[in-house]
Amino acid sequence: MVQGGKPRPMKGIRQLAEHLDISIGTVSRALNGKPDVNDETRKRVLAAAEQLGYVANQSGRSLRQGTTNVIGLMIQSSKETVENSDNFFLTVTGGLQSVFSRHKLDLIMLPCPHDEDPYEYLKRMVARRIVDALIISETQRVDKRFDLLAKAKIPFAALGRSLSGTQHPWADLDFDGVVNCAVDRLVAHGHRRIAISAPSSDINLGFVFVEGYRRALERHGIPYDPAMVIRAKSSEQGGYQVADELLRLDDRPTAVILIYELMAIGLYRRVMESGIIPGRDIAVVSFREAPRAKFLQPALTCFRTSLHDLGVELAEVLLSNMPAYSQEYPRQTRQTVWPLELIPGESDAFYLKTAK
Repeated sequence: MVQGGKPRPMKGIRQLAEHLDISIGTVSRALNGKPDVNDETRKRVLAAAEQLGYVANQSGRSLRQGTTNVIGLMIQSSKETVENSDNFFLTVTGGLQSVFSRHKLDLIMLPCPHDEDPYEYLKRMVARRIVDALIISETQRVDKRFDLLAKAKIPFAALGRSLSGTQHPWADLDFDGVVNCAVDRLVAHGHRRIAISAPSSDINLGFVFVEGYRRALERHGIPYDPAMVIRAKSSEQGGYQVADELLRLDDRPTAVILIYELMAIGLYRRVMESGIIPGRDIAVVSFREAPRAKFLQPALTCFRTSLHDLGVELAEVLLSNMPAYSQEYPRQTRQTVWPLELIPGESDAFYLKTAK
């Protein structure tokens, strides 16, 4: 068992049992903390396992138990996702793992390539049975992944809602609440020509955001103008594009609401190239506080939330849907709209001269 003066890792429980001259069953029960093993034997087994570098065969154990003790988080892997992530998933996964670690569950990332259909990618992951449960993100308006996981009887939760997931667990940021709050604030400052950015993809949060915007305008008696909804990628370059398109409008808006926080960096650059000053000539409100946009001047009006706590919520929602843990996480609702708090800045602080 010794190689080069150091103990070589002992990978088989049979080897450990032979070394101790104890039955495999007794060694297994001692390692797993079963009560029918006396303390002296347990201590002897554990000491030998540590001394000899015993490594449990997790794949064999998982095969016998029919579980992997692994949770998968499926994300879209693309340049756009990386540019816009700004620690979003890193912070959310911190919250997820803080819950999963209580139960010795591991979390792995499943990055779907940008040029592959997410449904086909998930089918492959499901066929391989590499995880016990899944969290899917970037949900589509109609998302076939919900039905796929339900039919496969794999517990799952979604970071984002979908028309396909009316009966399934999810947690989502309050996009509707954010755009309503932003419109109310801008109207109170005298704005009537209010534009918004929206995703260029079919991701469902874009539909929720635009519909909330439409309803907010209606509440204030402002006609909805499709030309004021600018679709762009979720990046700094996307923000530059939004500003460029708004500047081309004959009746230019006096305010804009951005669905992605990093877009503000590109938007600031483009409007200032045209001599238009954010916070003086155009009001800007962004969806979420972001470290990379923190030092914009004027300071950006945006919204704040705890992504770590969102991760905790999502993890507990998922566990409530897993038979082995559902009793520990009883819930009356498994669908959560996660609130955000307005952080006033200087980017929309001015009042229009026409305001009464």
